[in-house]
Amino acid sequence: MSENRKIRVLHFICSTGFYGAEKWILALVNNQDNDAVHSELVVTKEAENQDLALVREYRAMGHPVHEIPMSFKFDVRAVNALAELMREREIDIIHTHGYKSDILGVMAARKAGVKCIATPHGFEKLDDWKLNLFIGLGCRSFRYFDYVAPLSSELCDDVRRYNVDESRIVYIRNGVDLKNIDFRLPSSNPERKRKPTVGFIGQLIGRKNVVDILDVFDGIATDHPELRLVLLGDGDARAGYEEHAGQCRNADRIEFLGFVDRPLEYLSTFDLFVMTSTLEGIPRCLMESMAAGVPVAAYNIPGVDQLIESGKSGMLAPLGDKEKLTECWNQLLWDDELADRIATGAADTVNEKFSAKRMADEYLALYQQTMSVPPVAKAA
Repeated sequence: MSENRKIRVLHFICSTGFYGAEKWILALVNNQDNDAVHSELVVTKEAENQDLALVREYRAMGHPVHEIPMSFKFDVRAVNALAELMREREIDIIHTHGYKSDILGVMAARKAGVKCIATPHGFEKLDDWKLNLFIGLGCRSFRYFDYVAPLSSELCDDVRRYNVDESRIVYIRNGVDLKNIDFRLPSSNPERKRKPTVGFIGQLIGRKNVVDILDVFDGIATDHPELRLVLLGDGDARAGYEEHAGQCRNADRIEFLGFVDRPLEYLSTFDLFVMTSTLEGIPRCLMESMAAGVPVAAYNIPGVDQLIESGKSGMLAPLGDKEKLTECWNQLLWDDELADRIATGAADTVNEKFSAKRMADEYLALYQQTMSVPPVAKAA
């Protein structure tokens, strides 16, 4: 490859919504050095994702987007189409996101003679044994990538369990796009005292453990009739969470708004961002909240603890300790001085350590390194 030629990267995701991985791709590309990298996106065209926010946002940024038809959830015929696309577009590196794209992407990369990088965005155990099988296969495919770049040290440990060579694991800490986030002190919100709002943004799936959010809110809201809870996002556990919310004493002040295209617009209306997940990487929604000046209260789990130092950049409670979490909520909701101090410390943390610009620079270095090393040997 000529020294003056841009590295041509194809991001590949089998997307079903607009969550952490999708926003991560946009943040990376929006902060990349366009003089050094040319980025394109390919998504699978499936029945449930005919109108993807990711596709619209990526095109709006002025970058090419491609779609590959999938007749069913794991259509391996997409491998040939993907390999042909990479040849036509003269792609140097395919960068995959998610277990399906990992499996299909590495197969297509070997077929097309293209380098490949995987970024794990998180792992979870589901009740569906078929999905767990595919997730496991996706993790095992890491051994055949040129590099695997997890977003947290905990995800690095997860990748090691699948016998990936240590020389091919590159830790690049997660980052958030700060270009469109404006910081505001909590005390400057005129609605904070009149109609305080607790908010959550994310997938409504089992590991998000939203039941604990509902329970803690219900306990506090009984003594504070002005308080309300807003939850943004969708997922297979939404119906169960809504049923649980309907049994709460203060159900009339709990809103499920579903998926929204521009969650940052809602984030600015929150007085407290809450998370009760049992498993995370380094959550993008927390980084966005911290950058915007919205105080955060969460359970102290791996990944979250890399973002938040309790009492300085947020408030943490032990996993499952709803009583302690209630104390955190109460402190951040009703003590303006504490909320302002926490918000300022959180924004400083994100700006210094978790910017997407820093992340994009590190990925450029990885792309350059990838182009200088021989490919992984094919599987036997």
